[in-house]
Amino acid sequence: MKNRLALVVLLLSTTCFAGVDEGMAAYDRKDYTAALAEWQPLANQGDAQAQARLAQLYEYGLGVPQDMALAALWYLRSAAQGYVPAQFRLGVMYDCGEGVLQDTTLAAQWYQRAADQGHARAQNNLGMLYEDGQGVPQDVTLAAQWYRRAAEQGDVHAQNNLGSLYETGQGVPQDAAQAAQWYRRAAEQGDAHAQFNLGALYEKGFGVPQDAAQATQWYQRAAQQDYAPARKALGISQ
Repeated sequence: MKNRLALVVLLLSTTCFAGVDEGMAAYDRKDYTAALAEWQPLANQGDAQAQARLAQLYEYGLGVPQDMALAALWYLRSAAQGYVPAQFRLGVMYDCGEGVLQDTTLAAQWYQRAADQGHARAQNNLGMLYEDGQGVPQDVTLAAQWYRRAAEQGDVHAQNNLGSLYETGQGVPQDAAQAAQWYRRAAEQGDAHAQFNLGALYEKGFGVPQDAAQATQWYQRAAQQDYAPARKALGISQ
């Protein structure tokens, strides 16, 4: 009887994964109605991944009327089961007040759950809350720790944020060379903020040799993304 039950559970699990995968295939070909048809029944049955995917459809109005409150509800159901991407998205919704009343304390709690499981964007966002003292006691040292964990996974926003802390000596000893290294990692991945910040270091000769040509090059790369401070540094009118 136990083996029979295990087989039934396995078959059900396999069926659920197949439905989620079929929904993803439909989503990738932009057939959101078909994706909805695959994910809705699974979400109703409690499948955490399907719940998060369904929430995504409601969040962006894909195949359904946009409904941020309903998106938040499905993210909550998924997040409560420990599904990390849903925990992160629910944190964002509480952080920004989308579909729910803005509550940075709840945002921090959901970011924390996802961050503890290694979600880089959640780690960065949690670091930002600690840096600003939003929803948590202000603790720039802890912010730096979370930025570092995300930055080491390649998150460009965390790399730029960690670079900024090293540049100013907040939460870490001031180290302009370290600032330049982290800005460069993000800049080389195309982050306009980091490109501008790296250009500014080259312009000042702070942490890198002073080099006007390098400064201009990085400003130009940021300006090509319409980053206003870089356009201003280059004297480009708005």
